[in-house]
Order: sequence, then structure tokens, then C-alpha cells
Amino acid sequence: MKRSWDRRNSDPGGRVGPPPAGISRRASLAHGALGLAAILSVAGCAASETESPGPVAFQPEEDLDRLLDNTDPVVAGEALDGPLLHRFYARRDFQPVWNTREAQANALKAAVFRARDHGLDPDLFKANMLLRLGSFPPHRRDLLLSHAVLTYAEALALGALPSNRRKDREALSPEPVDVAAVLDEALDGGDPVAAIEALAPQSATYLALRQALERNRSTGLFQRNNANRVRVIEANLERQRWLPRELPPDRVWVNVPDQQLVLYRDDRPVFVTRVVVGEPTERKQSPEFNTVIESALFNPPWIIPQDIVEADIRPMLRKDPLYLVKNNITLLPNGDARQAPGPQAGLGAVMFEMPNRFDVYLHDTPDKEAFSRDNRRLSNGCIRVHNPLEFAALLMDEPVEFIHRKVAAGDTVRKSLPEPMPVFVLYHTAFPAGGRDIEMRPDFYGRDEALWLRLQKGAPEQIASTLHEPTAGAARSSPASQAARRSATPAPARPTITRRS
Repeated sequence: MKRSWDRRNSDPGGRVGPPPAGISRRASLAHGALGLAAILSVAGCAASETESPGPVAFQPEEDLDRLLDNTDPVVAGEALDGPLLHRFYARRDFQPVWNTREAQANALKAAVFRARDHGLDPDLFKANMLLRLGSFPPHRRDLLLSHAVLTYAEALALGALPSNRRKDREALSPEPVDVAAVLDEALDGGDPVAAIEALAPQSATYLALRQALERNRSTGLFQRNNANRVRVIEANLERQRWLPRELPPDRVWVNVPDQQLVLYRDDRPVFVTRVVVGEPTERKQSPEFNTVIESALFNPPWIIPQDIVEADIRPMLRKDPLYLVKNNITLLPNGDARQAPGPQAGLGAVMFEMPNRFDVYLHDTPDKEAFSRDNRRLSNGCIRVHNPLEFAALLMDEPVEFIHRKVAAGDTVRKSLPEPMPVFVLYHTAFPAGGRDIEMRPDFYGRDEALWLRLQKGAPEQIASTLHEPTAGAARSSPASQAARRSATPAPARPTITRRS
């Protein structure tokens, strides 16, 4: 494929050498005139951030469609997002965009420089290169500005961390958005900056976190405690960008750091209860995901997965040969185990079935004392629910007496919900508490700092390299039909209900 002249004759630092002998003087003059016209028409893009670099002699470039053909275009040694740019320029017949849109270019570039208002590092979007925009050849200047605006738009719409850069347990995603189409349409509208900014969440929570971020920055970033608070807020702004822009008005909301479950009807909380969540140990942490509760299983057996059998049950069996008998547990040929339903069964009286690849479920527990503790990080990933029969009655739209009769019958019975109920399992360590206040919860899984580092352009490589390892157990997930897969590690007399994702 034909290569652009400046890429073929530039050193690793992006400096351009003399033109090749094959280019005529007439061609050089023609391209020079085009380059000069482009400089004059877009020069204002960089004027507010840096002094003019002076006259620059640009060499002939390939057409934009050739620059974007099966490659990521490179500017000053840094690759741009070729597929994203290709989608955008295809809508514009692969013609330059910004040389006739000076005011829009300036406004959108300024928006990128304000990315920290959303808790984002502007250099994620090549802001450092935008400062010297006028020093690049015309087509690459056009591509660079488009890349900056489009990637900033994607960060607002989908999160700065795309799903393929998140850990397996960070499994939340908003609705897909074609930011190339948004920018294309916005350029012909009245206010393209407003169209791009509207891609960010407009929820009360997101706006409150942004206001809290501004307040905490204004009080001094150099105070250690305040700097840490800013990082926590920025991490939680990113988590908000992973959520649907329109939350379902009826939903179950489980915030793991808050160790609490809330049932919403018409966006109003109608039921609030304590929950037990996963232990801080890496393999036992509760993941972040959303799904729907489809049904309730009354008097459920507990199918104990092989890894828990090996890690917890077999050591207990070596200490006490009667351990399986005492706890109504049977070892299965495939390495799993099964605990029979009953008053002391690991899943308690009811389990709420919700398909997900982590095999994480909401369920009852015989260990009622755990709910009186402040530290309720006791499970292997599943969520144990306080007052689960009242919760079931609300989900089923049935009197609580009906639920009690189902349990008292003793049979294992599945009952579908009238309609599937959306459920979100979240890790939000900062959220509004009403008014101007922001409540914070302990980051007991240590996720805030790791997430914040991934949001920085200059995160230390040795730290960033450890942040993409899959969560323990992510390689194995069981079919959704095995609804009672994971819950607990039984204790000798009465099972301690734990669960791992």
C-alpha cells in the first residue's frame, strides 16, 4: 500500500526530512499552498494554549482515505484510533473536517482540555499533542483533533476504560453509542460541545459527584487526605459511566461497599435491608454486574463447586470424618458436592435465581447473627439477604404469609416472578447522601486506587501491568441452570454461608 511521504521520511521523533527526488517542484508548490491555507484556517486551534511555532514547511500527504486504510495513523510517533476515525471520516467522504470549522474546532478542543471536570486525564485524549496542533501536517492535524474529540466522547458515553481493558469482574456496560455518528450530526447542529457533553451520565448521582470533585479540588489538592478523596470521587465517576443512562425505575440495587440492598419501585426505595458480601480475599470478592432476577427457589439445595470442596470441605473432612454426615453433604462424582435443603442448609430458605457468568446469587442464610455485624464481608462472593422472605413477597407481589407457606411445605419449589426484576451489584465507594454531602464507604477490596491509576495517561507501567489480570475463578463459569452452584463454606456444626464468584 502506498505510504504517506511524511511517515516514510520521518525519524522516530516525528521530524520530517527533505522531499524525495520523485516529487516535482510544481507538486511541491501545490501541496505547500494547500498546507499554508490549512494553517491559516485552523491556526486558532492552538493559539490559546501555545505560541505559534512559526512557519512550517509541510510535505505532500496521502488522501485521508489512504491514511485510514487498514492502519492506525501515526502522529509524532503516537498511534491514533484508526477504526474510530475511519467510521467518522467515512460519513464525511474522507474529506478534511476542521479547516473550515475554526470556531467549532476551538470549542471542542477546549472541551477536551476540561476533561478533568469529569475526573478524566486530558492526556488520555492526546491533549498534550493538541497544544502543538499547528506544528503537524494538515491531514494529521485534522486526524489528531478528530481523534481527541471522538475518544473523549467515547469516554463520556461508555467509560474511559473500554470493556476489553477492565477486569473480568467489572462487567457493567451502558447502552452502545456510535460517537462517530454523534459528532458527525453535531457538526451540522448549533452546539457540538453540548452534544458531546450530553453523552456523559445526567443522573443526580453523577452530577453530585462532579460538584463534590470541584469542591474538593478547590480546597487544595496538595493536602494528602483531600487528594485521596479526589481520587475516590474520580474512580466513582468512572463507575457511573458504566451504568445505563436510563436506569429501570423498578430495580434491585446492591452496593457492596455499603453492604446494603435497596428495592426500588418507580425510582422510590420501598425496601432496604442489610446484606453480607464477599470477603476481601481476591478469589472471594463480589463482582460488579447487572442481570435480572427471574425466579425464587424455595428450600433450595446447595450445589457446592469443586474448588470450594477442595479448598474448604476436604480440609474439614480430614479433621472430622463425620463432617459430611453432620452437614447433610454428599460428594458428587464430578468433584462438586451437594448439601440437602433444610433449616441449616447453606442457602437458607430461599435463593433468588439471576443468570450471570459469575454464579453469584442473592439468598437467605441460617447465620442470622452475621447481619448484626458492621463488617459483613464474610461470603465467597454471593449476597446473603437479611429479611429474605419479606423481600421475596415484594418481588412476587404476594402476601408474606404466602411465602411462609411455601417455605413451611418443605419441598424445593421454583416460582417465577411476575416480571423479571433488574438487579445491579455495584462497587460504589462514594455516592450522594442528600444535599451537598457525599458519603464514602471503606474501599475494602482495594479497587479505587487501581481503577484511578488506569484512568491516568502516565500510570507507572509496572503497576498498570498488574491491573489486567483476570479475577480468580473467571475462567470457569457454570450454566445458569445450575442456579444453586456457589454459596458457602460450611462450618462443623452449622454451615457458614460463603460464596465465590
